[in-house]
Amino acid sequence: MNTMNEKVANFIHEHLDDILPDWQEKLSGIDEEGSFQMLSADMRRQTSREFAELMLTNLSESHQAYENRLNDFSEKVVRLGWSITFVTRAVDLFAEHIFLVMEEKGFINKDDVRAYVEVFANWLRPMRNSIIEAYSKTWERTVSLQKIALQELSASLIPVFDKISVMPLVGTIDTERAKLIMENLLQGVVKHRAEVVLLDITGVPVVDTMVAHHIIQAADAVRLVGAKCMLVGIRPEIAQTIVTLGINLNDFTTTSTLQRGVEQALALTDRKIVEVEE
Repeated sequence: MNTMNEKVANFIHEHLDDILPDWQEKLSGIDEEGSFQMLSADMRRQTSREFAELMLTNLSESHQAYENRLNDFSEKVVRLGWSITFVTRAVDLFAEHIFLVMEEKGFINKDDVRAYVEVFANWLRPMRNSIIEAYSKTWERTVSLQKIALQELSASLIPVFDKISVMPLVGTIDTERAKLIMENLLQGVVKHRAEVVLLDITGVPVVDTMVAHHIIQAADAVRLVGAKCMLVGIRPEIAQTIVTLGINLNDFTTTSTLQRGVEQALALTDRKIVEVEE
């Protein structure tokens, strides 16, 4: 580590307890999404210190030590919901505040200010780039895992009564998910010997032409294996979209709620729900 880097690192270590509260206040000022302010006071202090120590590691320790700390911190801030814009702005604010404090305390003077500007530039540029890269990789990995989990959780055929099964659909339906839905649907119909299948789209935020096409394909496939497919959970805004787009669902029995769908499914299998008189 060169002498000037060492001087900066030692200064920050010495004054970190005074620097952190002011930096936290600045972070709250740029926290438009509220992901920092929603943390408890203790959590804000802890996370801010971890962030500062990460940046100090890049200034004063080995590259490997910095990489290890960076990967751990990236995973944490992704879980906390911090945006990459907030993270990179926090780096800039930290450096700006430290430089200001160093000037106020006479650590930097007009004779060596250019040298310290260069130290800060050489420190911040690669660190900002490495933080963005680590954050992006962690975010992509997290999104990928969430997508897999969503697919596994939202494409299961659930038997609710003899001969009647429900498949709740959650989240956006793309071509990849549609294939998984189709496979699980057909396997479930055969496995549970279902005569009526209810596709519940309550948890699907948008039904466009592509989504409707996938649903229609699924219904056609169900009919080919000898069962009837019903579409339930059609909210008013979804119904309006279907009409506006001119999507033909005439071959479907449709209901607004799962409860009504179950009632119709029971009727199709010559059953009904009755109240027991005491």
